[in-house]
Amino acid sequence: MPLPLGAMKITFCCTDTKAEPWLQGLAAALPGADISVWQPGAPQADYAVVWAPPQQFMDEQTGLKALFNIGAGVDALLKLRLPPDALVVRLDDAGMAVQMAEYVCHAVIRHFREFDGYEADTQAGRWGYRKPRLRSDFPVGVMGLGVLGERVAKALAQFDFPINGWSRSPKAIEGVRAFTGAEQFNDFLAASRVLVNLLPLTPDTTDVINKDTLARLQPGAYVINVARGAHLVDEDLLAAIDSGQVAGATLDVFRTEPLPAGHPFWTHPRITVTPHTSARTLRDESIAQIACKMAALERGEAVAGIVNPARGY
Repeated sequence: MPLPLGAMKITFCCTDTKAEPWLQGLAAALPGADISVWQPGAPQADYAVVWAPPQQFMDEQTGLKALFNIGAGVDALLKLRLPPDALVVRLDDAGMAVQMAEYVCHAVIRHFREFDGYEADTQAGRWGYRKPRLRSDFPVGVMGLGVLGERVAKALAQFDFPINGWSRSPKAIEGVRAFTGAEQFNDFLAASRVLVNLLPLTPDTTDVINKDTLARLQPGAYVINVARGAHLVDEDLLAAIDSGQVAGATLDVFRTEPLPAGHPFWTHPRITVTPHTSARTLRDESIAQIACKMAALERGEAVAGIVNPARGY
């Protein structure tokens, strides 16, 4: 239902994003609002819809009430000097959680059932079987239990894998063995054979998947990184695979994107690479959520998804 909000001013500044469908959707959801694409020197706006905006945008738009980030991660945004009084609001889900659950479940099951091996056999014209493996031997550890992490953990539990979850603050999720804080991090790793990373990228979590982390996982571990490339120390993963401690990995995010030509991940036989496609922003769902939150803020109501810049998420 459209949300009449008078002459509220909204500016759109999303790098590498086709603006017109977003402007049309926002106009339909917020009739009467003044919505435009940001240009240098543009008038002050009340709200901004952003993705990877330049620092000039922040320096000019000093009166913003809130910035709405159209992706789940806000690490790049928080590196900028932000308007002093602006809230930073992230998408809670907007259709990304189910995509992430699909992706991670596929990666876990593909490894557990050895479908990559079967694929290699069929390509070579071989008909053969592998001994079924026990789910109890493949406990899955999900790092990060926000909206996406919780959905992933619950989805994996439906396949009867033992599920561990680690988060900075206590979380209670049915079917998930919870570990909390730095004091329980090593116990979480020791209890997990498959490691799924869904942490926000902050100074504390940069390089969190390193040689020490990988060594603490159960032998024959498997790594799935769907958060940020800077969480993973590339060389440490390659060394852990070469040593046999880690059996392989599925990687959707990288320190440099696109992944540079010649990077060893491209051709490593035990690493599956995808082009940051585990959970894409769905425009219509995102517009609906952003419009509802803008309307709520205009009414003086609280909204979900407000980022704490000190924590980084």
